[in-house]
Amino acid sequence: MAFEYKELTSTAQAAYAQLIDAALTAEHMRTVADLTGSFSSKTVKGHKYWYFQYTEPSGKLRQIYIGPDNDAVKSLIELKAQPGVTQNLVPLAASAVALGCAAILPKHLRVIARLSEYGFFRAGGVLVGTHAFLAYGNMLGVQWGDSSRTQDLDFAHSGKNIALALPSNLEVNTHSAIESLQMGLLPISGLKGKTGATYLEPRDPSFRLDFLTTLHRGGEKNYEHPQLHVTLQPLKFMEYSLVQVQQAVLFNMEGAVVVNIPHPARYALHKLIVYGEREGMYASIASKDLTQAASLLRYFKDNRTWEIREAYEDLMSRGIGWVSRFERAQKAIEKAYPEIEVGKLLRE
Repeated sequence: MAFEYKELTSTAQAAYAQLIDAALTAEHMRTVADLTGSFSSKTVKGHKYWYFQYTEPSGKLRQIYIGPDNDAVKSLIELKAQPGVTQNLVPLAASAVALGCAAILPKHLRVIARLSEYGFFRAGGVLVGTHAFLAYGNMLGVQWGDSSRTQDLDFAHSGKNIALALPSNLEVNTHSAIESLQMGLLPISGLKGKTGATYLEPRDPSFRLDFLTTLHRGGEKNYEHPQLHVTLQPLKFMEYSLVQVQQAVLFNMEGAVVVNIPHPARYALHKLIVYGEREGMYASIASKDLTQAASLLRYFKDNRTWEIREAYEDLMSRGIGWVSRFERAQKAIEKAYPEIEVGKLLRE
């Protein structure tokens, strides 16, 4: 059945482990060689000064003063000519793909990598949705069925309810990051003309970016985050997925990027808690939610039952609204996938 999984070979699992190790190391060892831009010099009154120049999304050339022509600055310039640490990830990523690990589409990796470059994930951003599910396969050492492909990219952030200790002066220009890709992605305006939480490519409407957050005092109204510079759409139950966030690496033959993703046990149960909310035109999404939840539940049943039970206990403690929705979804998944024995898995 579509929800079944099969284990990756030991060599594929080792390749992924090596890749994420290297990618996490690269996150802390980036140098000027990894920056997009170049050095240029100016001579003023007989003295040479160096600047780093780059192009903004608007096309305007910007220059940052580096310093006078001394040994320290010359060392930086020499370092820029060397390959960046992120380039070292390319052969490792290619090896993981060749051995059977799941890769993502090039245009999806471009978007995720650019957001990473601008600091979205360091600021608490989390990749959710089907790309997180795809990442779980490599992370857990398995291959999923057909439910692991999508044209959507879904991102989440705790928004006003953020629990991370972030510097108060942290700024992440998410909108500029998307613009800088020059992929034709445009924000959808709301009824009042304000920028929405979804970006679409007019030439390919199936390709979209959604930015989500938890419910807050403003209810379900979109919320423009002052430090992320992007509009977030509040969703019910989203806070459950943003606890115990994990790190994973997404990749293809061109490179790799480290992302934050929900804990896989919480992702599975979150898919069930929102299942009952899907109606009418969302029926196909609901079916995908159920299949992904079933895939992960089957994995936890076979491998790590204690993790899914801990996540279940937390969910059940969150109130009658959570419990009633989950019980409704549980009936659906038990009917569709009786062999998983969901009730027995979660309660014994």
